Amino acid sequence: MGIIRVLFLADTHLGFDLAFRPRIDRRRRGPEFFANFQRALQPALDGRVDCVVHGGDLLFRSRVPARLVGMAFEPLKQVADCGIPLYLVPGNHERSAIPHRHLGQHPHIHIFDSPRTFRLQRDNFTLALAGFPCARQGVRRDFLSLVTQTGYHRVKADIHLLCIHQAVEGATVGPVGYTFRHASDVIDASEIPPEFSAVLAGHIHRHQVLTTNLHTKALPVPVFYPGSIERTSFAEKNEKKGYLILEFELKALKGGILRQWQFHKLPVRPMTQLNLHACKMNNAELRSWIETRLSVLPEDSIVKLKIYGSISLQAMEVLSAAALRALAPTTMNINAVFVDAN
Repeated sequence: MGIIRVLFLADTHLGFDLAFRPRIDRRRRGPEFFANFQRALQPALDGRVDCVVHGGDLLFRSRVPARLVGMAFEPLKQVADCGIPLYLVPGNHERSAIPHRHLGQHPHIHIFDSPRTFRLQRDNFTLALAGFPCARQGVRRDFLSLVTQTGYHRVKADIHLLCIHQAVEGATVGPVGYTFRHASDVIDASEIPPEFSAVLAGHIHRHQVLTTNLHTKALPVPVFYPGSIERTSFAEKNEKKGYLILEFELKALKGGILRQWQFHKLPVRPMTQLNLHACKMNNAELRSWIETRLSVLPEDSIVKLKIYGSISLQAMEVLSAAALRALAPTTMNINAVFVDAN
């Protein structure tokens, strides 16, 4: 008998809206991403899990300063210094490779820089983690080849996990629930080898667990998406954000099995879209309309002002970025989208 616990997070997008030399004074969302990153890693720092898997997109893009990479790896090194191993899948935002990788060097930090399998021994329990960096083209065609290249079948272990940063058919995104199906960049779920006990997947920002295929037939292996730790777009404005803890149990007769899993929510700020038809309003009316609607929103809201109609130069005195920030509380983020702009 034995139990092993895995903390799984993904799509942290560190560096999002984080300016080292800001040109304007406004609230930045970047520190909130780092705060949730730290919160998600807390169970590892407390010694409540046996390892951490990051499913990719640690950073918000590939070309970033070394300073940001160092900041991103600092919390991971704190976990690694506690003797908790970490396994990281490079995602599409990093263009399948971690920049300034030397800043993440640590005996307990392991990166899937190529298809490979890492082995973790915990008392009488052995966990094998196979994975590969994000395949940005043709993953549907190459999936089985990439999995085979990890060498997972040559590694003896009680539990095998597959760690990826890809879309798997059946995953859904967006406010209308778009479903990934048969495109070249979508994995055919039926091809996941049944030797794996679970697939830990990043890339999809909505938390979900796939257990059936597109025809509601049971998958041989469940696919877990923890989702992103923060809302990165208004398409995610109603989504919960968080991380997963999965618990695997070693049983003498059955081998290793997934015993249970739990999604842990992280705090996120409210997002609101306001639709403004501005063409028949004068500046006083525009200002009153905006102030009235902002006044009933939570003061820490993230607001998108969607403006319809032809906008005069005079109206821009109220609708410019600086003018909108002046109308909103300093704790609020607000930006305008001009729908009918030429």
